[in-house]
Amino acid sequence: MSNVQTKLRITQIPGDGTGPEVSAAMRHVIEATGLPIEWDIQEAGADVMPKHGGNPLPDDVLESIKRNGVGIKGPLTTPVGTGFRSVNVALRQALDLYANVRPVTSLDPKNKFQDVDLVIVRENTEDLYAGIEFEQGTREDQEAIEFLSKLSGKKIRSDAAIGIKPISIFGSRRIVKFAFDYALKNGRKKVTAVHKANIMKYTDGLFLKVAQEVAKEYEGRIAFEDRIVDNMCMQLVIKPELYDVLVLPNLYGDIVSDLGAGLMGGLGLAPGGNIGEHGAVFEPVHGSAPKYAGQNKVNPIATILSGAMMLRYLDKQAEAEKVERAVREVILEGKTLTYDMGGHAGTREVGEAIADRVRSY
Repeated sequence: MSNVQTKLRITQIPGDGTGPEVSAAMRHVIEATGLPIEWDIQEAGADVMPKHGGNPLPDDVLESIKRNGVGIKGPLTTPVGTGFRSVNVALRQALDLYANVRPVTSLDPKNKFQDVDLVIVRENTEDLYAGIEFEQGTREDQEAIEFLSKLSGKKIRSDAAIGIKPISIFGSRRIVKFAFDYALKNGRKKVTAVHKANIMKYTDGLFLKVAQEVAKEYEGRIAFEDRIVDNMCMQLVIKPELYDVLVLPNLYGDIVSDLGAGLMGGLGLAPGGNIGEHGAVFEPVHGSAPKYAGQNKVNPIATILSGAMMLRYLDKQAEAEKVERAVREVILEGKTLTYDMGGHAGTREVGEAIADRVRSY
């Protein structure tokens, strides 16, 4: 019997700003596991727009992920208020990566929050992030204002910009089922649906109703409860140990997952994955921090842990555990950490320290 392992072909998007640096550290660590990997490098973001007719997400990137079934990306810059829409959002929508999974786990012994161990499951394709907006003052905006004013019976100011919040039964059901199935597969005990149904009775109300219906299918196996999103934020700061798996619509999931990163000790530690029926893309939660680009300064651990999540998705559990164990041990040792964790090491040095630990197992 041959011991030769089939190569894992993985789409890799380095990102921009500090993305290429944290991505290089991640590759170094993942390769240290000894798995045979062929990286299919693809470029996206603002830097490639001139070569692709102003498109920050070239078709080649999407085709690569479809072909390989899995990808990992560094952070990409999204302009605030102007410019192109988020490549991250476009990627999730184009590939229907409907479930965003963000583990929140205590890693840093110096952090004020300890014994935190929960998972945030965020719907990735609907809600306000569907991108249905009308720019203030345009003909489309004025038509939307007129139509919605008549439809709702409520006067909307003529100088308003308009955004639409679609929440569907289909989208809500599949993300809640994903959360319950994730809980079952990973030995979790409870799912909490997070919403604002007390105010948005038809959109968030629908999400909550569907969540309650799905919960009945898992009765006796997984506990269920719901929380209003603002109360949920307070609860996570006061008693995060009471929560296990949270499932949220898109916007709340984005906000609460950053709160979760704060519980961990910062965005530099927070990994994430975007998962659909036919593929997945993993990425750190943090942004591209362009002001630090090329300075060998930023923390690569979030990207490295995203790589570990990717290995688990590929059913390489032993290798994923080695990476996660190495991260924990390097943090606990405290000798090779970046500035945000009170250390003086650079991006490359942290990656090398974690890779050395992986190779030692």
